[in-house]
Amino acid sequence: MAISTRSNSKKGMLHLYRRVPKRFASVERRKMVWISLHTDSLSAAEVKAAAVWDQFIAGLEAKLAGDTSDAEARFAAAHDLAAARGFRYLRADKVAQLPLEQLRDRFSAVSGFTDLPHKPDKLEAAALLGGVTEPPLTISRCLELYWALARDKKLGKSLDQIRKWENPRKKAIGNLIKVIGNKPIQEITGDDMLDFRNWWLERIEEEDLTAGSANKDLIHLGDVLKTVNKLKRLGLVLPLTDLKLKESEAKRRPPFSRMWIQEKLLAPGALNGLNTEARAILLAMINTGCRPSELAALTANTIHLDHNVPHISIEAELRQIKTSYAQRKVPLLGVSLEALRAFPNGFPRYQDSSASLSATINKFLRENGLMESPSHVLYSLRHAFEDRMLAAGIDDRIRRDLFGHRLTRERYGDGASLEQKQHLLQAAAL
Repeated sequence: MAISTRSNSKKGMLHLYRRVPKRFASVERRKMVWISLHTDSLSAAEVKAAAVWDQFIAGLEAKLAGDTSDAEARFAAAHDLAAARGFRYLRADKVAQLPLEQLRDRFSAVSGFTDLPHKPDKLEAAALLGGVTEPPLTISRCLELYWALARDKKLGKSLDQIRKWENPRKKAIGNLIKVIGNKPIQEITGDDMLDFRNWWLERIEEEDLTAGSANKDLIHLGDVLKTVNKLKRLGLVLPLTDLKLKESEAKRRPPFSRMWIQEKLLAPGALNGLNTEARAILLAMINTGCRPSELAALTANTIHLDHNVPHISIEAELRQIKTSYAQRKVPLLGVSLEALRAFPNGFPRYQDSSASLSATINKFLRENGLMESPSHVLYSLRHAFEDRMLAAGIDDRIRRDLFGHRLTRERYGDGASLEQKQHLLQAAAL
């Protein structure tokens, strides 16, 4: 490194004069650079030279990093480049609000801006004037950032304790993504969180869980999202309040009445705005009482339309089933049979993502006034099917077999045949 004066510099102003490392040849057109040390004292210049050169190299490194198509890397590089030039990165709208003197300093720091006829350096201009768009911060990315932001919570924990601390947060975020998708954190809506809450209510019923399981998920994902929002200074108002489930809410949901299903859900055109696979699953649920996840997992091998009794088989083909009792055959009648005829090979859209199914249908029914009450959800169709079977006089053994429930006594024989079930269900089918 050499300290010298430049012929066109102010009298006595000292500069450092040094060759740019080869790795920056694509960034800087000139291999040799002059950098003003803003002093006429040789001793002061020698003290400042190393730090100024390091800052200059840091700026070049940041520029190289910013020359990328990766949005996150480009945004981080803009922050680093602004810092290397002695500024804090600000969005363009914030830069425009700066006092005139600060605004002038930023423009002056852009290489080439005051050195006509050279054009201003685009990367520096973007970094110093706020021209780099901040990439969307997705839910999964929030979890990645959370581990570093909350590293103080790991202090003093053993590896096993850290694992136990991390896993429920991973599970909670994973569940949220299953239901609402891996959307940017700023796009999470109140409806999204209600869909997530309703998804948990249905799981509680389906899997015999407690409200505490859902509330733990809500606590952990709230911890992750709120921490990132606060420490990344995003300033978002996240819809994470008033979501806690009470034990009373976790009790069975009310059934849809027969009249509501016939006059509202099955009214001509009522379900037209729902995607065709979700619509068919809803209709299939009406006369089978199957769980949404069971219907979503159906394939060509488990849909039997050519049998003398058209039916579906709930079995462990591509998934685990809840219990051994859940393996069963259910006749298809009425609107449920017609729905499956349109999808003889199953529902590929939801086979691997059934978690979003209930949220999609619940949201549609809620937005279109098709919920019989605020307490009703898609799972209410399962309860409605049992009520209609009771009204038709179908005994407990057959009802339990159709639902995949355990008997409260010892099981004898094979139970009713498909033909018998089909005959009995005629009175309950819609």
